[in-house]
Amino acid sequence: MTNGVTPRLFNSLGRTPIDFRPAVPGRVTIYSCGPTVYSDPHLGNMRPYVFSDTLRRLFEWKGLEVVQAVNITDVGHMVGDTDLGEDKVELAARQQDRSVWEVTRHYTDRYFADLAELNVLPHTHSPRASDYVPQMIDFIKVLEERGFTYQVESGVYFDTGRSKDYGLLALKALDSESDVARLEIVPGKRSRADFAVWRGERREQQRLVHWDSPWGPGVPGWHLECSVMSRQLLGDVFDIHTGGVDHREIHHVNEIAQSTAFLDVQHARDWVPLWMHNEFMLFGQQKMAKSRGRMPVLRDVIDAGHHPLVFRYFLLNAHYRSQMDISDDGLRSASAALRRLLGRVAPLRPLPAPATFAAACAALTTEAGRTALRQVDAAVSDDLNTPRVLAELNGVLRDDALADTDKAIVVAAVDVLLGLRLSTLSPDDLTAKGELSISEDLINELVAARTAARGAGDWAQADRIRAQLTELGVRVVDTPAGPRWEPVAADPQH
Repeated sequence: MTNGVTPRLFNSLGRTPIDFRPAVPGRVTIYSCGPTVYSDPHLGNMRPYVFSDTLRRLFEWKGLEVVQAVNITDVGHMVGDTDLGEDKVELAARQQDRSVWEVTRHYTDRYFADLAELNVLPHTHSPRASDYVPQMIDFIKVLEERGFTYQVESGVYFDTGRSKDYGLLALKALDSESDVARLEIVPGKRSRADFAVWRGERREQQRLVHWDSPWGPGVPGWHLECSVMSRQLLGDVFDIHTGGVDHREIHHVNEIAQSTAFLDVQHARDWVPLWMHNEFMLFGQQKMAKSRGRMPVLRDVIDAGHHPLVFRYFLLNAHYRSQMDISDDGLRSASAALRRLLGRVAPLRPLPAPATFAAACAALTTEAGRTALRQVDAAVSDDLNTPRVLAELNGVLRDDALADTDKAIVVAAVDVLLGLRLSTLSPDDLTAKGELSISEDLINELVAARTAARGAGDWAQADRIRAQLTELGVRVVDTPAGPRWEPVAADPQH
């Protein structure tokens, strides 16, 4: 019971759950596909990082060391994820009349700021693609020597016809009809599935950034970047590769093809045994994507009066492999639910700080407390079932038979796992102050007057004050710790 139950995680490679055990006992290596830094990351972009952060927290909760690399793509990602056309970063630089490096620095800073707002743990490594171009060129040379590449006018391409089990991760055959529309016709390509590992200089418009190579000036292919940076930082093989489900169909398929060719191994699992993907975030029942125009970003959530951790709670309230539809009502519901949770946690503060399952288990004083902790552990170990973790937590907080000291330990443990800052966040931090029509001082005076009326047994006066507050858009909630208030708009049920 030192580290609880063995995590059982869903492997996209084969679409089956597996019992996870790291290759090196006590140490987990994870590579997560990071952002292309040409614009603000929208809410859908942020879901993979909350997901991979929760995965990391699970392993650290188990007492394991985690080495996680999350890349920054600042070159080489074409508009539309194609092999031809303009680089996304270069297009943004032209549109904004800034240098490529000004654009990438600005949006990299915005990305890290959003991660901090969402309480995502700092990555062990945050490599920038532009810093690894020499290693990418060396990687291509090895592929070329082994006969896996060929050169045409537009660049150097990987020959997918020579790749054993190409498309296995996506459960699709080579050149499957469902993916043909996503792959443009390029003169000289042997197969539409072949992909660029080096993009040559363009005739129609000179690139703003390029490097010299044995195949002429150009830039590395987008798929190549992750294979090279993961190898440089995590080794030839590592434990887990994560990303959005859209990467499962082409990007990760191509990573597998070139990496297994480079390593001279036969199967994807010989490079990375576990592949995990979060589902799409939807907006109005459509996939959230920058190509649709301006999509909501974390700043929009904050400007609407929500604490950024409301969005994290919103994500954790669904399983990472289920699609989610973001909406104002959904965020208001998440805000109200998190506020209620914080209200129940507040009387238990200050919380202890157990860093692992073993430390929390050792600190508990009753068998009931240990049972509650085991249930939390079983939930999070069941393919990161965070909705069930939240349900277990609320059950613990409602259990009058459980000692407050043990409740506090379980709450602190869940906080380690979910990163909601339950030890410090206040219900008042979640108040959507912009929705109030009166000052907080006046609200507090009315709430105090209602409390005095109740204390004097004047229930009619207390009810009149409550009704007045309701008309002003404020709901009063009576708790064992005393009354608290919240905007009515924060709960769509009222």
